[in-house]
Amino acid sequence: MGTADNAMGGSYGAREFGPRDWAGAPWRRSGSRWTAFEIIAMVLGFIVFWPIGLAILGYKFWQRRNGGPDLQTLATNKWQDARTMMSSNSSAWGCGASNRARGYYGASTGNAAFNEWRTAELTRLDEERRKLDEAQREFSEYVEAIRRAKDREEFDRFMAERRARPASGSSAN
Repeated sequence: MGTADNAMGGSYGAREFGPRDWAGAPWRRSGSRWTAFEIIAMVLGFIVFWPIGLAILGYKFWQRRNGGPDLQTLATNKWQDARTMMSSNSSAWGCGASNRARGYYGASTGNAAFNEWRTAELTRLDEERRKLDEAQREFSEYVEAIRRAKDREEFDRFMAERRARPASGSSAN
């Protein structure tokens, strides 16, 4: 070995890594190892729509630099958040202003007086909406009754005119 090899620590500056050196390498310490899920997601992302794959790759670089959950944990958490939000909104679609207030306008504001007023106003608005829906239904029934009466009147007039016409083919022979 020459002097340059000795100074650099081996042939062409290469350094031998032992098991501890490999595990403790600075680029491996970040904890952002690629999982099979992330690799598959990235490849499928590039196949389906390339910005998806690029976003996954960017997320992994961001994760390496800033830390954070792996992609599968992130996706699982976001999925659970979406399910929780949808289940809370589905209860708000039922009856009751208090459910609607929580579902549409978020949780309590921390001010009991405001929350009570908001619940009372939402209850009042729900009652007004119910009255409007009932009035609309009644009006639709009224318009339908008028149409039927008009149709009946036109049909009766047609039948009267038809009876009043002389029979045109039977008396000519």
